[in-house]
Amino acid sequence: MSQNIKVIPLGGLRENGKNMYAVEVDDEIFILDCGLKYPENELLGIDVVIPDFSYLEENIDKIVGVFLTHGHADAIGALPYFLKSRDIPVFGSKLTIELAKINTERDPLSKKFNDFHVVDEKTAIDFENATVSFFKTTHSIPGSFGISIKTELGNIVYTGDFKFDQSATPMYQTDFARLTQIGAQGVILLLSDSANAESARPSVNELEIGRYVEETFKYHNGRIIVASVASNIARIQQVFDAAYRTGRKVVLTGRDLERIIRTAMRLDYLKIESDDILVPIKDMAKYDDDQLVILETGRMGEPLKALQKMAQKRNRSIHIHENDLVFITTTPSYAMETNVARTKDMIYRAGGEVKSISDDLHASGHANKNELQLMINLLNPKYLMPIQGEYRLMDAHAEIAHETGLPFKNIFLAQNGDVLSVEAEGVHLGTAVDSGNVMIDGSGVGDIGNIVLRDRKVLSEDGIFVAVVTIDRKNKKIVAKPKVITRGFVYIKANRDLMAESIDIVANTIQNNLDHKEFDWSTLKQDLREDLGHFLYEQTHRHPVILPVIMEINQNKLRSQSRKHPTNTSN
Repeated sequence: MSQNIKVIPLGGLRENGKNMYAVEVDDEIFILDCGLKYPENELLGIDVVIPDFSYLEENIDKIVGVFLTHGHADAIGALPYFLKSRDIPVFGSKLTIELAKINTERDPLSKKFNDFHVVDEKTAIDFENATVSFFKTTHSIPGSFGISIKTELGNIVYTGDFKFDQSATPMYQTDFARLTQIGAQGVILLLSDSANAESARPSVNELEIGRYVEETFKYHNGRIIVASVASNIARIQQVFDAAYRTGRKVVLTGRDLERIIRTAMRLDYLKIESDDILVPIKDMAKYDDDQLVILETGRMGEPLKALQKMAQKRNRSIHIHENDLVFITTTPSYAMETNVARTKDMIYRAGGEVKSISDDLHASGHANKNELQLMINLLNPKYLMPIQGEYRLMDAHAEIAHETGLPFKNIFLAQNGDVLSVEAEGVHLGTAVDSGNVMIDGSGVGDIGNIVLRDRKVLSEDGIFVAVVTIDRKNKKIVAKPKVITRGFVYIKANRDLMAESIDIVANTIQNNLDHKEFDWSTLKQDLREDLGHFLYEQTHRHPVILPVIMEINQNKLRSQSRKHPTNTSN
């Protein structure tokens, strides 16, 4: 009897980031990556988005481990939320595990977790129903792996984020021999990175990027603020090298960044030519502007908000001023373009200027069309599921795969929650499981849903309108004239007539309910929202959030109390 195998994407499909895939072999579940994604523009106030763990929570006893491909947030960022109060072993390369530890220690509920296991490209872990092994890949961080799960029906291979760079140093080199070996064993299903699938242009190699960074440092006569992702170790190494060769000092802006860099240095993944190249932020004033490079990665490795604070002079230590160059060394996703444009505008208003690597070079940590086809040819999979990218990128990946000879019927453009059943006869879609986004806002996990986001969107666009009324329900009358308050809707002084008419509508609606209807709080508030909403839309063509505040008072009781305790008004 053949094994019962399911592959379930819980994140990472039709989106950028939030990678998480469950491979279920009989009664064992193998989790591949546990990442987050940064919010898009419509997710107002949301810090990060993580996968929905519902299916895994229902099958928690089957999980044998979490297997990580690399140390970026899209692969390890959701670990603190998944591991709290759970004892599930986590496997990854030496650097990936160290970064995962830093990540989990930030959260009070996961900081005591310590079931981490370091693996390398030679590691093979035998479980009851499958064997998990790893292979080296090239990405913008050392210790990046792909993962192979060997089953009775063949290997299920997950590439993680990868590209091919023939000039990569040994620390970053892809293990082509191992890929060929896995392909020869037989690959039943390939889960492959699609983030750069639309590009037919080859990415420039890291040597050329290093020269570009050095030239930028050499020819700018002022401070350079480098915006990068904290865990992009390859880029940070290039910044250190360029700073040393151009006689500049590097200032690290946050404890998280410094901890990541110190960890990478301790593990020999990051090297500096001179110990005095790093200077504390408090010593910046000792150096001229043309001697400084400020490395900014922002909270949780996302630098745009930090740059905005610098431009608006809300950063405690660094304000962007004349002749500052903000050097963006990470290519942002399409979803972040609006935010990037807004950030650039703020920087120019503050007197600085902006330069991006992506303006002059095609730099990416993800495989282009030819590299994706090479991966398919090396592994020769029977079936393919494009992952990690918006739908159009996954669709481009499908076209690319078809050009190599893979039939379209063997390519699955799935979505999060779909279940791929792997059987001896082939792979097919099964019954989907619950899957979605869990939004993190401050310390709240999952308490922000579509209704809250809708209200935030309305508040941001049309504001709020509050109606305050005190009623005497027993005597069926309004005790005092209603008050209306608005924020973000209209300018009150210029709309006194509108406010006065709104007060009349509030009074009439309340009195009508008191006189003619069986009293019900929810009906009263709903009528007030509808009547006021219709009027305000007729006058302004806007839909503010209407918040009725209705208080009840018993005047007979108050009169009785006032007779017992008369008020002394004498001086």
